[in-house]
Amino acid sequence: MAPKGKVGTKGKKQIYEENQATLKFYTRVILGANLLLVFALAVYVGSYRSMSAMAKAVFAEDGSLLDGGIDLNMEQGMAEHLKDVILLTAIVQVLSTISSYFWYLWLLAPARAVHLLWVNFLGPWFMAESPSASEEVNEKKQRRQERRQTKRF
Repeated sequence: MAPKGKVGTKGKKQIYEENQATLKFYTRVILGANLLLVFALAVYVGSYRSMSAMAKAVFAEDGSLLDGGIDLNMEQGMAEHLKDVILLTAIVQVLSTISSYFWYLWLLAPARAVHLLWVNFLGPWFMAESPSASEEVNEKKQRRQERRQTKRF
């Protein structure tokens, strides 16, 4: 139900200030959306250039192929991770047309990087036994064996 009475009018100054605030808001929306697109473009370009550098072939002066570059289709290679980043970015970009919340899927990339870092480097380093501990165990085993042998004789 509409309010009774006369609708209040806005002054010129109030209209100006509200227009400025509206323009500022939409400028931020446009810049924010384009920053995500620029970030996606940077991911695409960086990943593609890294893969193209890995696949760069080396030719001899006579034109024969000396080195074909790194195999981009090798399992568990760096190129596989770069291809995953490109695919993740493309999926996120397409799904973001449905909802802007799909941009959060990009957090899977750093989560995967941390997982790989832990599994391949940090985990084994933290979980490795110190060399002195294994030497102590070996010394204890050797002493036990010596005692057993002396008991037999």
